[in-house]
Amino acid sequence: MSKQTAIRLPDETYKRLQSLAAKTGRTATFYMRQAIEEYLDDLEDLYLAEQATLRLNRGEDQVLTAEEFWRGLDD
Repeated sequence: MSKQTAIRLPDETYKRLQSLAAKTGRTATFYMRQAIEEYLDDLEDLYLAEQATLRLNRGEDQVLTAEEFWRGLDD
């Protein structure tokens, strides 16, 4: 299921989007959806990295060397 939403774009961004859609035969909606999904992936990765850094700084997690990691798998 999908939901409909609306956004306001600067004129130049809108023109670029429409131009790309016209040149490629895809819809502007396709490119907006693709851009949002990729950006959300990046934001989620950033959030996870920030949370991991906080845990490291608080001493809740530790960093292992590759040697320590592989040694731990052999146990």
